[in-house]
Amino acid sequence: MKRKIIFFSLFFLLVAGTVSAQNKNLPKSIISTTASIRQYYDQKELNGMQKGELLELYIERIKVLVKILPYVALATKPGVTMADLGIPDDSDHRKSLDLQSESTASFLNTTVDFQRKMMPYSDKNNLIASILFYQNTLKELHVFNEL
Repeated sequence: MKRKIIFFSLFFLLVAGTVSAQNKNLPKSIISTTASIRQYYDQKELNGMQKGELLELYIERIKVLVKILPYVALATKPGVTMADLGIPDDSDHRKSLDLQSESTASFLNTTVDFQRKMMPYSDKNNLIASILFYQNTLKELHVFNEL
């Protein structure tokens, strides 16, 4: 019984080590793969929602925009890697991309905290107008590369 436990423990450690070692060599995406919204809404649908739901949609759209806008000159869709753009995939570029990802995450945490504290006091119509504006901006980014 002990042999089986030791064998399976060692086996899982080796498998876990192999899986994590493989992730280091994968090309990194310039734009986070989480930079997409679940659904677009029209004004009528938004008017029928409660303010709490609208706030979540507002925050979701801010997150996506913050993850995409700084990279518009490079790419507008998640999943594009440095290699896809001809950027050398060396340690300096990876470090720069990692630092940018960390900074973006920190900025988003601060921004989302602020939004959750302040936006409940906003006018519902302004919140809806902002969501529609952000959605239109995201739609325009989808056709940006066609220009």
